[in-house]
Amino acid sequence: MDRLAATPGPWALFRAFSSVGLSGFGGVLPFARRMLVDDRRWLTEDAFNETFALCQSLPGPNIVTMSTVIGSRFAGVRGALAAVFGLMSGPVATILVLGALYGRFGAQGRLPEAILGLGAAASGLVVAVAAKMASPLIKRRPMSATPFMILAFIGVGLMRWPLVWVLAAIAPVSIAVAWKFKR
Repeated sequence: MDRLAATPGPWALFRAFSSVGLSGFGGVLPFARRMLVDDRRWLTEDAFNETFALCQSLPGPNIVTMSTVIGSRFAGVRGALAAVFGLMSGPVATILVLGALYGRFGAQGRLPEAILGLGAAASGLVVAVAAKMASPLIKRRPMSATPFMILAFIGVGLMRWPLVWVLAAIAPVSIAVAWKFKR
């Protein structure tokens, strides 16, 4: 991968996370990954995956936690506030407007079916991001990463166990294995 770009300040974080916040409906993680890793080159693939893993283990929405962590990492408290405010301000304004419009026109025509169609597209985005995140892990550590990915999928996706239980069971073993087989 090319070398990383210069460290962003609060204004750059605000603008970047504003674009992420306004890019998606139902989930912006794919857009955040593209912005942070591919477009702006503020994080490597590994750094993104590690930061996302941390954010998934913390309370709150993953992308909000991620914007806080990344903003803080690059520009301290001001960076964290700028990134979170950038991420949230556009969508909040959009939701207020769309909520008012839906309240007025929501039951008319084919709008309910169109909203169901958006759900399918959002699911596809989640699968695409999962594949992009899993790929480097599987390539570099196929024997130590793949079994834990499969176990997490079975536990949360198929067995429908709470994520906290699955993380509590799998994470310590996964960390131990990663340390034992690190390069």
